[in-house]
Amino acid sequence: MKKILIIGATSAIAEATAQRYAREGARLYLMARNGERLASLAADLKIRGASAVDFVLLDVNDRGKHKPVLEHAEKTLGFIDIVLIAHGTLGNQKACEQDAETALLEFETNAVSTLALLTRLATMFEKQHAGTIAVISSVAGDRGRPSNYVYGTAKAAITAFCEGLQARLFKSGVHVLIIKPGLVATPMTNGLTMPAMLVAEPEKIACDIVRAIEKKTDTLYTPWFWKYIMAVIVHLPSFVFKKVNL
Repeated sequence: MKKILIIGATSAIAEATAQRYAREGARLYLMARNGERLASLAADLKIRGASAVDFVLLDVNDRGKHKPVLEHAEKTLGFIDIVLIAHGTLGNQKACEQDAETALLEFETNAVSTLALLTRLATMFEKQHAGTIAVISSVAGDRGRPSNYVYGTAKAAITAFCEGLQARLFKSGVHVLIIKPGLVATPMTNGLTMPAMLVAEPEKIACDIVRAIEKKTDTLYTPWFWKYIMAVIVHLPSFVFKKVNL
């Protein structure tokens, strides 16, 4: 029976991933800031087959709460096989450009909180000498684009941090998975104009995440074709990149 901690559990990708593990009879511990949605999700996961579901409220920007909630999760589960960090916001790029505090808050939510959680989790998993730390980054972190460079900067920070963790924790038998979704149909992207052929459903992303954890993949582009799309974008010459609308 897998014991799984999910932070940002009410996000669409996290929920779809939790549902897959529930069908396997996993024991789940959920963290998010919306208590009503957490309770509803926990009840749903039990119906789907989870052996047990615990949950606790957590605003990830309240870093003083990280230590006690993680310690309680560790005590409750006994051993954590997998942690999935899936929280985040897709802020308003234009608003961030006009106000430094807005930009910094977005970076706090999408990067600083995650790095703080990872620092504590890395130490916990290092002592276990086993397990998987899976973190949702984004293809947006591969190159700063004018349409979302504040969000992309946060995701680039997560990716670089996790690359360091991969090398550090490999020696302890701990797997670190960097997840880079492309366009996903979630409440966070609702209202955005996106090319339909490139948009994936959360269930598809969840399927890829579970498979990548099983295979101990280092970096997952999901769906797969984003690896090649981003390779093109990353290698565009600067004089071309500045002229295209990305």
